[in-house]
Amino acid sequence: MSETLLNQELSTQALCGLAADFLCKRQWLLATAESCTGGMIAAACTDLAGSSNWFERGFVTYSNAAKTELLAVDASLIDQFGAVSEPVARAMAAGALAHSRAQVAIAVTGVAGPGGGSPEKPIGTVWFGWATPAGVTSEVRHFDGDRAAVRQATVQHALTRLLSLIELPEDKAKPLHPTLHPIDPLI
Repeated sequence: MSETLLNQELSTQALCGLAADFLCKRQWLLATAESCTGGMIAAACTDLAGSSNWFERGFVTYSNAAKTELLAVDASLIDQFGAVSEPVARAMAAGALAHSRAQVAIAVTGVAGPGGGSPEKPIGTVWFGWATPAGVTSEVRHFDGDRAAVRQATVQHALTRLLSLIELPEDKAKPLHPTLHPIDPLI
């Protein structure tokens, strides 16, 4: 994705369109493992017509038990680090791949508010995990705003970072999505 695209916030729909192009080009499937977003990333992806060509499945693992049962997240990781932590986000991403036919996964776990925050993990703290053929990448972000704003920012960041992780050098040379034309200022 061009530097210009990285520096501009795209709509969720545009991000999903770009993800569709990148994934279809590679013949890869995407799985999601979501806690704080409750399936919003999967919903955004499947809002796009034809998403069955690149979206494999979504896991909504809001409870700790669901993380353990559906994604095989080791309960000791949750006990030791908490559900909102790097080890859990990484295990969720890896678990989404292991329990699907996907080659790429997004995982999110965070504190969306209005309650549940702590001095160590204030409201707006979100851990992300992305699993690709190159391995698992993770990072933490802190978003401002109410519950809806934190959740929407989480969706946006999860998709934006996914695009940078699955981009190939030749993708930078041409627009990928038919709705983004060369005269579009985002290209």
